[in-house]
Amino acid sequence: MTQASLILKTAHAPHVLQLTLNRIDKRNALSNALIAELAAALAAAAADDDVRVVVLSGSETFFSSGADIKEMRERGFEAIANPARVQAWNTIATFPKPLIAAVDGIAYGGGHELALLADIIIAGAGAKFAQPEISIGILPGDGATQRVARVAGKSLTMLMALTGEPIDAATALRAGLVAEVVADRQALTRALEIARVIAGKSPIAARLAKEAILAANETMLSAGLAVERQAIRHAFTTQDQREGMAAFFEKRPPRYQGK
Repeated sequence: MTQASLILKTAHAPHVLQLTLNRIDKRNALSNALIAELAAALAAAAADDDVRVVVLSGSETFFSSGADIKEMRERGFEAIANPARVQAWNTIATFPKPLIAAVDGIAYGGGHELALLADIIIAGAGAKFAQPEISIGILPGDGATQRVARVAGKSLTMLMALTGEPIDAATALRAGLVAEVVADRQALTRALEIARVIAGKSPIAARLAKEAILAANETMLSAGLAVERQAIRHAFTTQDQREGMAAFFEKRPPRYQGK
């Protein structure tokens, strides 16, 4: 019998790809196999010129319960530190196109850390975010200690990591961890709306903007500004820029080709 795919792919015209975590019986626990399949799907999307934006979703009642505890019990630290998993996680983290996460229900542990790799997070009103690793004697290992601290500051990061207790969507919004909170079971609908808007823009400009914004978290201000200047210089050399400018003056919708 053929094993069911752990990642479901749905094409949404125009230029939007939805990737859905599909380990429902385990509340989308992030096994090594699931992470590898997600990385492969994103690598394919990165190479596909027809895909301009990716939306990552779970189910309507949970995004992901976190890392696969059974794998960690059986393999220990190796379960999350083996080279193949590290490489796959890096592929997800460095996906070059806009990535939107639609989160309904729980996003715990590695599930929260996976959502943090998205450029925009849309959360349902009942969504909850947590780093409960301390409850089993460890700590976050897929970036939460760094990414949450850079966005939300030390105090909230300490609260999440040291208590393991969840925060609600409203708290995540105030902290800047999510971009919008919508009604329950509407996160995916809103994420796809945003994706369609972004997909209608120049894909080159979107990629360059993502690079420049991410530089703000990884460099000093002067270095980040240099990245921004280099990015906009590049944008001015593209056919998309000329098309966008022409469309503005001709009062018509632009027709971007990603060139």
